[in-house]
Amino acid sequence: MRANNVLGIIFSNAYDSALSEITSLRAMGSVPFCSRYRLIDFPLSSMVNSGISKVGIITKSNYQSLMDHLGTGKPWDLSRKREGMFILPPFHEAQTGIYKGKLSSLEGISKFLQHSKEEYVILSDCNVVHNINMKKLMRFHDEKGADISIIYKNGKIPKLSNMMCFDINEESRITGITVHDEAEGEGNYSGNIILMRKALLEKLISEAKSLNLRSLERDVFLKNVAKLKIFGLEAEGFFETIDCLQSYFDISRMLLDPKNMKALFNKDYPVYTKTRDDMPAIYGLDSDVKNSLVADGCVIEGTVENSIIFRGARIAKGAVVKNCIVMQDSYISEGAQIENVIADKLVVLRPNKKLAGAETYPVYIGKDIVI
Repeated sequence: MRANNVLGIIFSNAYDSALSEITSLRAMGSVPFCSRYRLIDFPLSSMVNSGISKVGIITKSNYQSLMDHLGTGKPWDLSRKREGMFILPPFHEAQTGIYKGKLSSLEGISKFLQHSKEEYVILSDCNVVHNINMKKLMRFHDEKGADISIIYKNGKIPKLSNMMCFDINEESRITGITVHDEAEGEGNYSGNIILMRKALLEKLISEAKSLNLRSLERDVFLKNVAKLKIFGLEAEGFFETIDCLQSYFDISRMLLDPKNMKALFNKDYPVYTKTRDDMPAIYGLDSDVKNSLVADGCVIEGTVENSIIFRGARIAKGAVVKNCIVMQDSYISEGAQIENVIADKLVVLRPNKKLAGAETYPVYIGKDIVI
């Protein structure tokens, strides 16, 4: 299988409701992450690094910031005369309205699939932070003679709707699938990176549409597990699923550990993002920064500890920021103190204000809020 014979499809709005606080004004794919990235950067970079040259990005709602971030696709080398990046807005049908779920969204891009010359397709969500080499999945698919190949992880099952869990035999074949909405415990769960022939996907979509089915997981994969050869490839390296605000907070802070940072950001497989021509971060004479990620364009004059500071943020003299995520262009004023807080873009905390959450229950401050 050649990588340039594979079409990439990314669901930019999948699981928006799991992170409703942050996605109220943006798609899951445009959620800020790790001081300078957006969540869509990870699946998109993985596809590009694996040689995929055509990627369709399915949108549903709140995708203005996503389009602003992606632009023409130039940072990912997808601004091309042929192939490249395609934004696929919601397709509205008078009978059904805007789509609900992945299956109906795939029905909405059926013409795009038909006109694509690639023989294979990879489907991916945006709420999984990874830097997977998808060439391994392609080789695995060929070696097993699979109809469908799915990347999975063994561990604590994320509490997401329609989360697939697998029974897998010694030959890596998936012999059983269960679909959960609020799963407990540990097991083999889907990373929602799925490879199959495009013709098979189109056939499954057509069959589901004729029966008025709506769930890709329950009505397609679960019902066909005995009929189709479905195989699972276990994820390697850093592979974490965001399923709520708490997991977003925890996974973000995991990257303060150099081992996790090195596992995610591989020099051979860089993660690309939109560039912003900022100056390097400026640190004042009285600043004190420990174990933190600080992006370009920041001005740090206060104390920052175990925190992630995004581009253009400013921490004023005498301010204290501990165990926090401070997003782009926010301002923490003189004498203000925050701990276990997620501050969205353009937040302003007035002088001497104090705000604290808990490590197990961070406080979220919405975009443009002034406190």
